[in-house]
Amino acid sequence: MNGGSTSPARGLGFAFLAFALFATHDAIIKALGQDYSIFQIIFFAMLFAFVPLSVMVLADQSTGNFRPRHPWLVLARAVLSLTAMSCAFYAFVELPLAEVYALLFATPLLITALSVPLLGETVRARRWAAVVVGLIGVLIVLRPGMTVFSPGHLAALCSACAAATATIIVRKIGGEERSAVLILYPMLASMIVMGAALPWTYVPIELPSLGLMATVGLLSVIAQLCSITAYRFAPAAVVAPMQYSQILWATLYGVVFFAEKPDTMVAIGASIIIGSGIFIVWRESRPDVSERNPVLRTANLRYDTGPSPRPKGWWRKDRS
Repeated sequence: MNGGSTSPARGLGFAFLAFALFATHDAIIKALGQDYSIFQIIFFAMLFAFVPLSVMVLADQSTGNFRPRHPWLVLARAVLSLTAMSCAFYAFVELPLAEVYALLFATPLLITALSVPLLGETVRARRWAAVVVGLIGVLIVLRPGMTVFSPGHLAALCSACAAATATIIVRKIGGEERSAVLILYPMLASMIVMGAALPWTYVPIELPSLGLMATVGLLSVIAQLCSITAYRFAPAAVVAPMQYSQILWATLYGVVFFAEKPDTMVAIGASIIIGSGIFIVWRESRPDVSERNPVLRTANLRYDTGPSPRPKGWWRKDRS
């Protein structure tokens, strides 16, 4: 099949699989977080993910050197990606899975708002209205004055803000930076920072737990590849809304493995946020509305490895 072939059904299938794997990845992190620090989990998960990804990238003879063309923006994106991941992992440990996802789903709303000053996007009244409605959904989830605003809630919101800013940077420089730079630099930064914290946070790891950490890393790689494949088979407007299917898995895993009871207010707020996000994706799919499609072409809001969709064989075709 060539890069121009499309199959929406296959695209949806790969997208659904990708986000099911991401949700499974997050449930494992929540389980591991009961016994190990976030520093330790991220370090070993990234270590196991780094091996297959680096082999794929280094096997590509066309990548040239790994010197970034925008070093400061690449560094900023690496820091933001690490912040988004660390805060999300902490939130998964502290809060019910579905509640964390509801807050993380605010990321497209923030991307839309940030695309105006940082990308020069023109966001008109309808998308601004969707942003406002979505933020109302966030307030419904948080219920200020009715529930305690915990560090977990703050971490989830920080993750959404950091992920949104990192995504904007990718949309700004993704067409000029090599995929190898966008993929490997954040992973190296994660291992260096988390590795530096290990002497103060390390707990001896039992073999089953080490296997779970390896599973987290491998799931992130497989899920990203499935997401990339989904964008190759189906239009972005079809694939992007599938990320919201993660909340179904989160609810299921929460009930089955963590005795989390579905919360009516979280469900209402999440529905509003998801509806706003889908509306923004739909608006961006119209060529006369959005120039850069910052939300539409984001495969996963916490693991955005570069401009998507990627064509078939992207690791062989990314040339200087």
